[in-house]
Amino acid sequence: MGKARGYDRRSMRDAAAAFVRDVVRPAVAGWDEAGAYPRAAVAASGLTGLFCAPEVGGAGLGYPAGMEVFEELGRGDAALAFSLSMHNAVAAVVAGCDDEALRASWAADLVAGRALGGFSLTEPHAGSDATAITTLATATEDGWRIDGRKAWVSLAGQADVFLVVCKTAREPGHRDIAVFAVDRRADGVSFPVLYDTNCAHFLPIGEMQLDGVRGDLVVPAGSGMRAALGAIDVARCDIAAIACGVQAEALDIALRHAQERPVAGGRLLEMQGVQWQLADLATDLVASRLLVGAAARALGSAEGPVAVAHAKRFCPDAALRAAITASELLGAYGWLDEHRPARLISLAKMLQVVDGTSEIQRIVIARDLARRVAG
Repeated sequence: MGKARGYDRRSMRDAAAAFVRDVVRPAVAGWDEAGAYPRAAVAASGLTGLFCAPEVGGAGLGYPAGMEVFEELGRGDAALAFSLSMHNAVAAVVAGCDDEALRASWAADLVAGRALGGFSLTEPHAGSDATAITTLATATEDGWRIDGRKAWVSLAGQADVFLVVCKTAREPGHRDIAVFAVDRRADGVSFPVLYDTNCAHFLPIGEMQLDGVRGDLVVPAGSGMRAALGAIDVARCDIAAIACGVQAEALDIALRHAQERPVAGGRLLEMQGVQWQLADLATDLVASRLLVGAAARALGSAEGPVAVAHAKRFCPDAALRAAITASELLGAYGWLDEHRPARLISLAKMLQVVDGTSEIQRIVIARDLARRVAG
């Protein structure tokens, strides 16, 4: 296992836990109130080059070790963890690409956190069906020019470089899909719409307009869809790991409250019905960690997409169950914003839909079952 900034696998997980304890928890309410993404805090976290090689300053983590980091981040704030998931995916692609000029322009800054990376696939009319995108990259005498509109762009207006998935021909289908790097400062890039989400107001999510924007080819047509789906599988695994963090946090909150809350001359934790609820949450968390571990080990293999689909289908649903249970055990206090279950419920709902809904994961799993029967 490679090292970076003096970290090995265990210390990277410990660094994430320290970041959550010392930075995220004390500051996240202020970030939300200000509606400002914490660029400086993210840059100083040491968690911006998780999957990049030590030779370029990265941590050199494998996917199983990276998932341990994302679980810790999920305990602090799932939305911030999600943004770091996207950034790390972009950093890994750019740092490992064949374009020497692109690497020279962006790799070091992305790995160090001086620059932020974003990924853009979804369009207003194309969400679950990625092959329906219409954003078009056209080859010209002075390079590629991109026209189109992207939706649900996280770090909209904040990321410094975006990996944008585009068509390169007007014919339907996915064989002509390619991936381009786009500088946020390039002429023709704008962010005309920012969505008003119900939590994590510090994370800008919105639409990106591209009008004749210059793009650098990262993955050529013919390989673009495969590369995009591979990146999405990594992101889905990250999301499942983040959901484990939400579950662990909700379970700890529920346990502490049940131990401290006096009820009928005893403690809430002494009630069998409460014990059974907490036992179910504990089983969900154990199962979720096993699914994430299996998915992380399978990434990049033929079994990877289905293993990831199982984890992405189960873990956010379990996170929502855990957050709701914690809220219910806190009684009326669980409804208040000052107590974490209310926020955890909203964040768990976010995890259910980002990077592919639970229903899409069921389709992936069902198609694999159909292939198994046919085979």
